[in-house]
Amino acid sequence: MNPRFLIGLLLGTVIGFGCRALGMPSPAPPALVGALLVVAMTVGYTLADRFLARRAASTLAHCGGPTGRPAGEGGPR
Repeated sequence: MNPRFLIGLLLGTVIGFGCRALGMPSPAPPALVGALLVVAMTVGYTLADRFLARRAASTLAHCGGPTGRPAGEGGPR
């Protein structure tokens, strides 16, 4: 299993236990639908990040360098 996942799960459990033991309100949504929304947003963000990071930069030639000028206008390549 991924160590980051295990650390996150342990940290979430410790925070939840601490909030319950001290009588503080939980920093999580109180309803199951809210919790599922948070999970869905996190999974969507993670998947989009992984998908977009693997694609080639298709507009790299239009990006400016230190001068702000695109490569076709005498800027860096």
